[in-house]
Amino acid sequence: MYQKIIIIGNLGRDPEMRFTPDGNPVTSFSVATSRKYKEVDETTWFRVSVWGRQAESCNQYLKKGSKVLVEGRLYPDPQYGGPRVYQRNDGTWASSYEVTAESVRFMSTRSEAASGGSDYMEDSMDDEIPF
Repeated sequence: MYQKIIIIGNLGRDPEMRFTPDGNPVTSFSVATSRKYKEVDETTWFRVSVWGRQAESCNQYLKKGSKVLVEGRLYPDPQYGGPRVYQRNDGTWASSYEVTAESVRFMSTRSEAASGGSDYMEDSMDDEIPF
């Protein structure tokens, strides 16, 4: 059995790096993917964890707004087997999808990266991805 997820989106905040007790680096960040159809704007959030040397690169070069392509696997909520469901401060319900990255590709240009990237809501994906 095998699963793979590919997401393209923008970081919702700066990455955070920490280390496991045995010294392995892990970097976490959130990625927003946007889709617009008819009159509806749809945004889905993914929480991404990256390990090892790639974790160090992500922490060094990515910023809020950076565009990335992430390949990895979904990690289900251990209690329920699906996405993590939570209640927002305003009382509405939301879900978060956990992804363990196998690879992360930086898609922002150097000028976008230097200026802090672009706002994820401004870069809604109007075109369909051809795969």
